[in-house]
Amino acid sequence: MGRPDASRARRPGVAQRMRATPAVQVIGMLCLALGGCASWQQPGEFDDSALQARVESQTVMGVELRAAVLSRDDSRRMFGVRVNESGVQPVWIEVNNTTEHTLWLLRSGTDPDLFSPLEVAWSFHTRFASESNSRLDAHFDRLNFQNPIPPGATRSGIIFTNPHDQTRLLNVDILGQGKVFPFTLFLAVPDDQKDKSAAMLATLFQRFETAADDYRDVDAFRARLRQLPCCASTASSDVGGPLNVILVGEFTDLVSAFVRRGFRLDLRDFHNNQQLFGRLPDLAIRKAGQARVPANWLRLWLAPFRFEGQPVFVVQTARRQGWRSTNIDEPNVLTSPQVDEVRDALVQDMAYSGGLEKIAFDTGAGAAQADTSRSRAGDARYQTDGLRAVMFFITRPLSLADIEFLDWLPLDRLREIEPGGKQVNGGN
Repeated sequence: MGRPDASRARRPGVAQRMRATPAVQVIGMLCLALGGCASWQQPGEFDDSALQARVESQTVMGVELRAAVLSRDDSRRMFGVRVNESGVQPVWIEVNNTTEHTLWLLRSGTDPDLFSPLEVAWSFHTRFASESNSRLDAHFDRLNFQNPIPPGATRSGIIFTNPHDQTRLLNVDILGQGKVFPFTLFLAVPDDQKDKSAAMLATLFQRFETAADDYRDVDAFRARLRQLPCCASTASSDVGGPLNVILVGEFTDLVSAFVRRGFRLDLRDFHNNQQLFGRLPDLAIRKAGQARVPANWLRLWLAPFRFEGQPVFVVQTARRQGWRSTNIDEPNVLTSPQVDEVRDALVQDMAYSGGLEKIAFDTGAGAAQADTSRSRAGDARYQTDGLRAVMFFITRPLSLADIEFLDWLPLDRLREIEPGGKQVNGGN
């Protein structure tokens, strides 16, 4: 007998081929099913008439900005996937550059934690659909806002931001040759059915228009601030938390400073347990810490007077007591007794906002030391040095070196408190 053919010896027999075929077929059909049914489909032509109806615009030094928040339906028809339901809020932006300079939109000024287009697209990738995923990536990248903006040109596109509920407070910084074009817009969030912010802002502006007194003299303004109560109150006239911050500036400049530092509107029920001027807070904003660090809250009341024609807000600062392992969304909020800590953190935050022009400290919140700590609503006790931080804002950008410290209370007379609450230095 001749030597058997080696290649024939290695071939599987008919029985072996029959046993392997069903498994291969099942895997193949599964791959086709997963890739074919779940792969992304190119959207058709997008009708943006509903989006354009919500557009807000602003012009600064020859640069026009137009913007709107995409609804869930806008996103689905524009991207072919449900972007809004993935924890991303797409914002459409258009820039019309009538200047002689090339411009760049600085995305980080709008949201320091924004998403890249390919990052968002990746979250919608499917297995066994590499070609479809590549087309999805290209589609997201094509709709992304593209820099630069040449002289005389108009650019439009999407930036992918973290969600803002109710009204979107949109900051946009556009950089030119030696210039910054700052924009602040209030954009409707179309899918938020609980949006009360539009009516809230309208009421706020109405209160400002009816403010009778407009102080032009600093000493008279300072005297009026000292006439404010030390603390808010509750509906039953119990003592609330101290009013330890005053903000002065155009509303858009104040909003811009807070947005740039990560604060957002935060209208929760527990904010309504404090009153001033016979009403609940006009605004409540929150800066959530990273990695479950407790949030800092601010309650703001528009004062019934102005300074040099600008709004004046009286502010109460608070911080949820706890640590990173604490559930920060529990309904019964216990705030920290060290209220000055949040005030001082706010001052430092605003110094980096690019809009803080001047700062002063003055008395008025009423000192309460550890051995004479003051009780507030809910029988929670707190200590404070009794000082108020008074901050004045203008349109950004400013640097740290531009901030002016007003000598309302000389720095060497400011009250200093040891960790245990013991007073070290005196002060008025």
